[in-house]
Amino acid sequence: MIAPWLWAVFTLIAAGGQTVRNAMQRSLTASLGTVGATQVRFLFGFPFSVIFLIGVCIALDRKPPLPDGWYWLWVLEGAAAQFAATSLMLAAMGERSFVVTIAYIKTEPVQVALFGLVLLGDHVTWMMALAILIATAGVVAMSFKPGAMSGGIKPTVLGLVSGGLFGLSAVGFRGAILKLDDPSFLMAATFTLTMGLLIQAILLTSWLYFRDRAVLNAIIRAWRPSLFAGFMGALASQFWYLAFAIATAASVRTLALVEVLFAQAISRFIFKQPTTNRELGGMVLIVIGCLLLIWAY
Repeated sequence: MIAPWLWAVFTLIAAGGQTVRNAMQRSLTASLGTVGATQVRFLFGFPFSVIFLIGVCIALDRKPPLPDGWYWLWVLEGAAAQFAATSLMLAAMGERSFVVTIAYIKTEPVQVALFGLVLLGDHVTWMMALAILIATAGVVAMSFKPGAMSGGIKPTVLGLVSGGLFGLSAVGFRGAILKLDDPSFLMAATFTLTMGLLIQAILLTSWLYFRDRAVLNAIIRAWRPSLFAGFMGALASQFWYLAFAIATAASVRTLALVEVLFAQAISRFIFKQPTTNRELGGMVLIVIGCLLLIWAY
């Protein structure tokens, strides 16, 4: 029997890993460009996902599942949306501060709740809806501080659209995991992670090979920092998918708002960006919303 709180543990681990990966990708954007930094996540993350899958197969003493055609449609939707979302996220980071960009992107949960209800039939109780709104209000409070729009509307649009695409990606991958109907949620999650990264790595590598080989060569030359970013991306995704396997996408992505708190720490201690009272108030709302969500689930 799966512990009812396990999805929350998986989500917190994933959020921490993703914050580190985002910071690494942001540092790579200057030398590799937006598309190159995006490719790092997929190309260097895929080998680690294969290692994860082999480990699961050995632990469960079984082979990977054989999915049907509908499964691949869900994976393709999730992979394409995630690729586009990551590209827009990195582009937004080039326009605004790290923490503000993450805040824009994390308006995602409201959209995820709607997508999950329409596409998967994931039910959202009134208490969960309240938690989503409170946590999202915290993100909005952090985002729309004085001067937040100084970079124009472009970074805002990039961040919000990126958040919506991340929401569609989460629903797509959860749909794929559920479609497998595998007796082991660990196998379903890990197999879907591997297939998603494989598709993304092949598509973007092919695109770069024919359109911009210089970026592909630059990625290979930057293999050391790229390897770490890829590992952190694969590790974070592994726990995201484990959470998606046992909880609704809306619940997972709402609790994932704790990433804003992690991003704030990164912003303050690494990028030396100060924290305002408005941001502190927003963080309080995020914590309240997340705690309410865990209690209500």
